[in-house]
Parts: sequence; structure tokens; C-alpha cells
Amino acid sequence: MAVKMRLQRHGSKKRPFYFIVIADARSPRDGKFIQKLGSYNPLTVPATIQVDRQKALDWLQKGAQPTDTVRRILSFKGVLYLKHLLRGVSLGLFDEAAAMEKFTKWMAEHEAQVAKRQGAHKKVRMERRNAPVVKKVEAAAPKVEDAPTPSEVAEEAAEETKTEE
Repeated sequence: MAVKMRLQRHGSKKRPFYFIVIADARSPRDGKFIQKLGSYNPLTVPATIQVDRQKALDWLQKGAQPTDTVRRILSFKGVLYLKHLLRGVSLGLFDEAAAMEKFTKWMAEHEAQVAKRQGAHKKVRMERRNAPVVKKVEAAAPKVEDAPTPSEVAEEAAEETKTEE
């Protein structure tokens, strides 16, 4: 039985909300699933992601294949990096304490980076909210109504020649 980690859509029309689930690859998108791992709400800024890291790691080690979107979510949350570190432990490259130390260091840096991005986003939103409204200026080309008629052009040319004499 092929097992996939995928998103199960909920929410109303144009208001998506997803559960991250483990399901048989043959079952329909919103159908029967084996286990629920978390949720993903793309409507909030930034998107809200809640994942049970231990359950996701267990299923990855059992061979569950994540879809592209779920793979990105797991990567963002550090599950794939933790799997990578635990593989290094199983190969004897370093011990489990060193792996957990690397993971906690990465997680702290990641959280700081996310907080920095959120702060920048809030700053931009506040600047946009408080900025004065600037109206678009129309092009400087004369309107059809303002353009002189051929008879007016001829009269002006005649006046110029009279003044020159």
C-alpha cells in the first residue's frame, strides 16, 4: 500500500483551510485518511502551520511520500532536516546529542529569521496604511478638445507674418 502525506482541503469556496494527513495514495483528496498530522491555513499572513513533528518524522521514516506542498511545509518546520540528522546518527557520523544540538541551533536561527520577516511585513503594512493617497496624474499630451483647429493655426501664422513686417 502506497502511503502519502498530503493536504486535505476544508473551508468554504475561496476560503481554503487544509489538514495535513497520512492517506492511502488511492483514496480521494478529501476522503478517508489514516492519521491527521496537523493543519495549514494559507489565508493568514504569514500562513499558519501546525505540525506534530514527531508523528511526521515517524511516517517519513516508515516510507510515506510527501506531496510537493507538504514537502515544503515539512522543510519549513524542520522535519526534513531532523530526518537528515537522524540518518547521520544511524550511519555513525555523529551521536544523537550532537544532532539535537545542531537541530536546536538551526531552529533558533530559523525562528529569528521568520520573526524578522514578520516584522518587516508589519512595517510595510503600516507604512501603506498611513501613506497619503496619491492620485495618478494624467499624461501631459493635449486633449483633443484643447488641440488647435487648422483654421486657428492658419490665423496664428498670418498674425506672425504681419508682426514680422
